[in-house]
Amino acid sequence: MLRAGALVALGGAAVPLAGCDLFDRGDDKPPPPDSLEPLAAESAALEGRYRAAIAAAPALADRLGAIADAHRAHAEELRKVIGRPAPSGSPAATPTAAAGDPDGLLAELRQAEQQGRENAAKACAAAPAERAALLGSIAAARATHLEALK
Repeated sequence: MLRAGALVALGGAAVPLAGCDLFDRGDDKPPPPDSLEPLAAESAALEGRYRAAIAAAPALADRLGAIADAHRAHAEELRKVIGRPAPSGSPAATPTAAAGDPDGLLAELRQAEQQGRENAAKACAAAPAERAALLGSIAAARATHLEALK
């Protein structure tokens, strides 16, 4: 009877030890990428493109500054939803249009914004309800950015 009691005591002690990861071998894999990662990265990249366009054509600062700020806010909010910080070392954007060509810069931004709006709308359509409102507002904001760039 004493042996049975000792085995029960040991068996009961083994379960909590295993539950505390005492025997964990470190095989934990990082969590899979969140489906919003590409949209967050795109928002940050769009902000970078606007900042680069402003640097290349300072006369556009009043027109483009608020849009750049909106893209930064979108990237930050998406990162909050994802629950992970942005990767470090994001590349700086440089416009391909000449600095003296504001029309060329605006055309590049319109093209990037159009692609961004399409991506946000697709993400919204595929998202669960708790994310759809945010993604819908980002898609709508990008549509208004297109209008502001005309």
